[in-house]
Amino acid sequence: MARSFQEDIAAVGRIEAVPTILDVVCRTTGMGFAAVARVTEDRWIACSVKDDIAFGLKPGGELKVETTICHEIRQSGLPVIINHVAEDPAYCGHHTPAMYGLQSYISMPIMLPDGSFFGTLCAIDPRPARLNTPEIIGMFKLFAELIAFHLDALDRLASSEATLKSERQDAVLREQFIAVLGHDLRNPLAAIGAGATLLLQTPLDAKALKTVGLMQRSVLRMSGLIDNVLDFARGRLGGGLSLKRLADAPLEPVLEQVVAELSAGAPDRRIETAFALSRPVPCDHGRIAQLFSNLLGNALTHGAPDEPIRTGAATRPEGFELWVANAGAPIEPDAMDRLFQPFFRGEIRPSLQGLGLGLYIASEIAAAHGGTLTASSTATETRFTLRIPLV
Repeated sequence: MARSFQEDIAAVGRIEAVPTILDVVCRTTGMGFAAVARVTEDRWIACSVKDDIAFGLKPGGELKVETTICHEIRQSGLPVIINHVAEDPAYCGHHTPAMYGLQSYISMPIMLPDGSFFGTLCAIDPRPARLNTPEIIGMFKLFAELIAFHLDALDRLASSEATLKSERQDAVLREQFIAVLGHDLRNPLAAIGAGATLLLQTPLDAKALKTVGLMQRSVLRMSGLIDNVLDFARGRLGGGLSLKRLADAPLEPVLEQVVAELSAGAPDRRIETAFALSRPVPCDHGRIAQLFSNLLGNALTHGAPDEPIRTGAATRPEGFELWVANAGAPIEPDAMDRLFQPFFRGEIRPSLQGLGLGLYIASEIAAAHGGTLTASSTATETRFTLRIPLV
């Protein structure tokens, strides 16, 4: 997670252990200045400082990065330890000690867990110091790793807080979206449906009757679309589909009502039923009606118009079974694998295009009941079968 330099300074400032680390560094080495520095390709900025030699830097203070040895450490990724600059063959003529009047110097790279270079934990003093020992080097390495760990933890915390804030905002948007579907769209649709019903109670000629019938079928179809989108929003964006199981109420009248409604919307089609429910089915009757309506509507849309839609339901020892079958062109094998995916519509005529949610919602309803929804398709029949175990 990228931070600004001010955020880097603030992040180091939030690590409570850093002042103690700098104090321990100075006490252990005898050096008068220690710092945690943010080092980039073009900037060196002090994030936290302990200054007992009046070096003059405070948090937020900056040195020209080219004048620092930390610049070279950023490039190499290796620590630099100098006991006595005047006696060090590699650094006795280096411009940095000469510029800042240093005789002892130690700097350990701070590498974040993702492998990126943050900066250095460094210490300087105008006097020589005994630094190049396993104990001092190990201490600096441990402290640098501790600082890196805390910086990463702060990054993760900030990321989690941002995600939580985003999720809260998403939750508000979900609620608003579902409210629009459940209220703002249903209300005008209900008004249209009521108006169509009222018109049927007045004298109408044949053309007007046909128009009102079309309006009623459109209202029914739009209501189904809203149900599907609303359930998709709840399933994918909310808490999933909810069920209200009825243990003793008969299910067969519910199925017959669905057939009656869809038959009224397609009076030129024939729907054959074979319901044999010998005992109650503990299920959510509304959801099963929705599933049945989606399957039956799908069959009416894609089935051969001159052949009947056949449907049946039965209670057996192993459970409840509901099926819908239609004649017509078989479903292509590559489409079979995607039938129950949301927004999958297959190759259908433009005039018959919908949202592609009906079969997905039906499969979700089946899963919510602990059951399965399967499909088979041959040259003679396409069949969808719901099976729910009965406890």
